[in-house]
Order: sequence, then structure tokens, then C-alpha cells
Amino acid sequence: MDRTPNPSRPPNLSRPIVEALYTEALVLADEVRAVFAAGVREPLTGEDAYVRLALSTEGLKTTTRMMHVLAWLLNQRALFAGELSENQVRMHGALPPDRAADESQLALLEPETRELIADTERLHRRIARLDEARRQQLEANSPVRAFQDRIGHAFGRAG
Repeated sequence: MDRTPNPSRPPNLSRPIVEALYTEALVLADEVRAVFAAGVREPLTGEDAYVRLALSTEGLKTTTRMMHVLAWLLNQRALFAGELSENQVRMHGALPPDRAADESQLALLEPETRELIADTERLHRRIARLDEARRQQLEANSPVRAFQDRIGHAFGRAG
């Protein structure tokens, strides 16, 4: 396994950072699973249908958010391990945009559940910043960008 730094990787994205984020995401995903598993059981006697709907709706958004984060982190791990190429990650490894929680639905949920949802949103934002930095770095180092710059210089314009 080659451990030399990859010049196309952003300086703020290293194997230890990816591993730490992956561990954090796994723990958070397990908490999400435990909290939102209630959506797959029969309603309790007297359970409010609106609360159940909020749990279901926000649970789907939250679990989807965590799956996107974990998939992105797994792609980064595979890239560091040499199992995926930069081009594969560039073409298919973007973090999908997040769908924020609905404030009216959140208001129906327990404070602990709201905090868990907020934790997943914060993690997604952190990963999104890393993904954007990585994409900007890849764009700056891409052969297409270099070719555009050469053309621009040939015609007297800065790229």
C-alpha cells in the first residue's frame, strides 16, 4: 500500500481525518438507527399520528443523509487504499446535497431526537465542505483546466 502523499488530494483531507470521520459517522448512524427504528413498529396506544408521521419523515431524511455521508467516506477510504481511482471518485463520488429537516416536523419530536438530527446535519455540512474543497483542488489540477489555461495564455488572457 502506497503511503506517499497524493498531490491531487486537498491538504485538509488525509487518511486519519477520513478514518476519524468514518468512525464518527458509524456511531452516529447506529444512534439514528436506534432512534428511528420506532417507525417500523406498530403504533403505541394513544400515540399521536402527527408525531409518528414526523418521526417517519424526519427519520427517512436523517437515515438518507447518513447513508450519503457513509458512502462518501467509503469512497475516500477506497481511494486512499487504491481501490478506486481519482477519476472514478471525481465522476461518481460527489456528496449529494442535503435535505434539511422541516422545522414544523422537528417541533413535534423529543429534544434528544431533534439534537440527533442536528448532529447529522452538522456532520453532513462538514463532509460537504471537504467534498467541495476536494472538487476545487481536482478542478485546479485537472488536465482540462491546464489545457484551458494554455489556450487562454496563447490568446493573451489569463485562465
